Amino acid sequence: MKKTLLNRSVSRRSVLKGGAAIAGATAVTGFPMVWAQNLKDVTINHTGMSYSTLPDIAKQASADLGFKVEMSVVDHPGLLNRLVQDPTSLDVADLEIWQSKVAVPQGALQAVEISKIKNWGDLTPLYTEGTFAGKEVSRQGDSPFEFIYREAADSNGFASGKTDFANFVPGVYNADTLGIRPDLVGREVTTWADLISPDFKGKTAIQNIPTNGIMDAMMACEAAGLLSYGDKGNPTQDELSATIAKLIELKKGGHFRALWNTFDESVNLMASGEVVIQSMWSPAVTAVQTQGIKCTYQPLKEGYRGWGNGLGLLAHLDGLKRDAAYEYLNWYNSGWVGGFIAKQGYYSANPKTAMAALTENERGFFYEGKAATADITSPTGEKTNSAGDVRDGGSYEERFSKVAVWNNLMDEAEFLYAKWNEFNAA
Repeated sequence: MKKTLLNRSVSRRSVLKGGAAIAGATAVTGFPMVWAQNLKDVTINHTGMSYSTLPDIAKQASADLGFKVEMSVVDHPGLLNRLVQDPTSLDVADLEIWQSKVAVPQGALQAVEISKIKNWGDLTPLYTEGTFAGKEVSRQGDSPFEFIYREAADSNGFASGKTDFANFVPGVYNADTLGIRPDLVGREVTTWADLISPDFKGKTAIQNIPTNGIMDAMMACEAAGLLSYGDKGNPTQDELSATIAKLIELKKGGHFRALWNTFDESVNLMASGEVVIQSMWSPAVTAVQTQGIKCTYQPLKEGYRGWGNGLGLLAHLDGLKRDAAYEYLNWYNSGWVGGFIAKQGYYSANPKTAMAALTENERGFFYEGKAATADITSPTGEKTNSAGDVRDGGSYEERFSKVAVWNNLMDEAEFLYAKWNEFNAA
C-alpha cells in the first residue's frame, strides 16, 4: 500500500543540510533539424494545481513549440504523492515553493542548468536574488530565494546562495489577502483582524487547507491582539495550539459560515452573499466579478501572504524529452503565459515579457497601478472591471513591497495537521 504524504512533515533545518524529514507569444525557434523532425513524437506532461495548470496554456505551448504539452491537475497532497510514488507519470512539476522541500530531498527533481534558461537574467529578483524593489523580501515562511538554488547537478539539497543550478524555474506568484463584498460588509475593512471580528459572525469563511488556512488565522489573531508569534512562518506547537483553540472557539460560536475546500466553493459563497469576508484566491475574486458582482481583494495594513510556484524537471527526463522540457521552460516565461495569468490577477516571473504581452490599458491596470481606460476582462474575455477602476492594492511594486509572510511547510507540519483535524471535527 502506498503511503500518503498528507500528514508528514519536514524539518527546515534537516532539509538545508540535504536530508529530508519526509518521504501572441514568441515561439522558440532554431531547433537542430534532426531534433525538429522528432518533435511530433514528444509529449510533455505539466502537473500542478488547478489555478496554474491551465488547458489554455497547454494549447498555446503546443501550437508554438511543435510538440504536445498536456496538463494534469492534482491537489496539494496529490502532487506530493505523485512526485514520490509515481514520478515518471509527469515531466514538469508545477510546485508551490514549500513543496520543493519534499520533492528535492527525495530526488524527484533533477537540477535545472541555469545556462540553458535563456531569460534567467530577466526573471524577478524575488526568486533569483531574494530582493524586491532593492530591499530584502520577508524571510518569514518559505520565500523562493531560500529554495531555488542547488549546490551541484548531483546534489539533492538547497544552496544557501546563488549557484549555476536551480531546483526549479520561477513560475507564477501572487500576494494573497482577504476577499470582501464591499456592498455587503457595511463598513471599511482594513485589517486581517476583520476575518474574526464579531461584526461578521456567521458571514465569514476560511480556507480548509491547513498550511494556508493557519497562516490566515495567525495573521488575524495577531492583528486582533489575541496572540503573538515569534515567526508566523514557522510557529511553535504552543503557538499552533493557541491558534487552533481560538478557531475552535469561533467555530463553536457560529462565527464561520463555512470552511471551504475548493475554488468553486469560495466563489459560490461570495457570489451568493452567504459570506461577505473570507480567505480567497485572486482568480476566485475575478470569477465573482465576471458575474457582475462587486468583489474586492482587499489590501490590509499588516501586509500580504505571499506565495510562489516553480517549474521543476523530473529526474527521469533525458535526451530529446529533456531538451523539449527545457524549450517549454523557456517558452513559459517568454510572454504569452504572463499576459494570460495577469488577467487572473497573478504575476509572471518575467514581468518584462508579461507586460509586453498586454495592451497599454491592461499593463497600466495590472502592473502600474493606473486607472483602466477601458473595460478589463478575464483571460476568457468576461468583463471584470470598468474604465476608471484601479486594481485592488495598487501597482505590482506596491503590492509586493508589502508581503509579510510566505506560504510554507513548517517544522511542526505534522502537529498542525493533527490540530487542524480537531478544528474540522469541532
